[in-house]
Amino acid sequence: MAIASPSSSTTGSLNFYVPPKDGAPAYQSINKSGETGIRDRNFTLEEKEVTIHNLRGDESAATLDTTGFQLFKRPAKHTAFASDAEIEREYYPESIQLIKELTGAHRVVLFDHTIRRRRPDQIDDGPDRRQPVPQTHIDQTNASSVARVHRHLPAEDVPELLKKRFQIINLWRPISHPADDWPLALCDYRSVDAANDVLPVALVYPDREGETFGVKFNPKQKWTYFSGVTPEELILIKCHVYSYDSQQDGSVALFTPHTAFEDPATPKGAPLRESIELRALVFYD
Repeated sequence: MAIASPSSSTTGSLNFYVPPKDGAPAYQSINKSGETGIRDRNFTLEEKEVTIHNLRGDESAATLDTTGFQLFKRPAKHTAFASDAEIEREYYPESIQLIKELTGAHRVVLFDHTIRRRRPDQIDDGPDRRQPVPQTHIDQTNASSVARVHRHLPAEDVPELLKKRFQIINLWRPISHPADDWPLALCDYRSVDAANDVLPVALVYPDREGETFGVKFNPKQKWTYFSGVTPEELILIKCHVYSYDSQQDGSVALFTPHTAFEDPATPKGAPLRESIELRALVFYD
């Protein structure tokens, strides 16, 4: 399918994190939210109109190490995405090899996936009804990254793995048609004040607790997107880089704030967005 010539930028109303006014640690419950679709939480969101730069035609300007995300053209062999079992049996192995190829990693462990299908008339309230997330966020924090290694890797492997740096990377891909509707906005890591723009949010499950970063608004942030991403393309998104010594020299992107957004430039009648994202623990020699 041909891609229309893009403009250099669009605008979007993005929802940013506002910490709890009482100074309490932020949390969001992942229990079912009933008829409202709003989960219990103690923080609020503020909507800001921002300029979102279109990188279509200038794809090489964004790389995992500089901006924290990168677009690649690599068609998938598995294209049905109709069954979790088939996805894990067919799409997981090819994606593991693909991530190794694109990053140079020696070991990749996929720990889950999410299919998102935008359905304006449905409540997002369960694993089979996930919709694009209209909230700026980062999927992992340092604590949750370490917890993921303990949870998904053999116990005997963990001590050695935690002596080295590793990454958590999302592989995001549209399903069946280009993602013109509610595309993915990505923030250039170089424009983020890593010490002040992000704060941890506890995700409270019935049996455990996870943690993500909420992203506060900063006018210096540079938000970008790729228009018309096709199912033959994918975006790798850095969610976290773990360092056992907690030392980073600032030369490499550590994470990517991101969110879905309503693009006013979306062609009239564009199919509703459908996409799949894989979450991977990525280890290097």
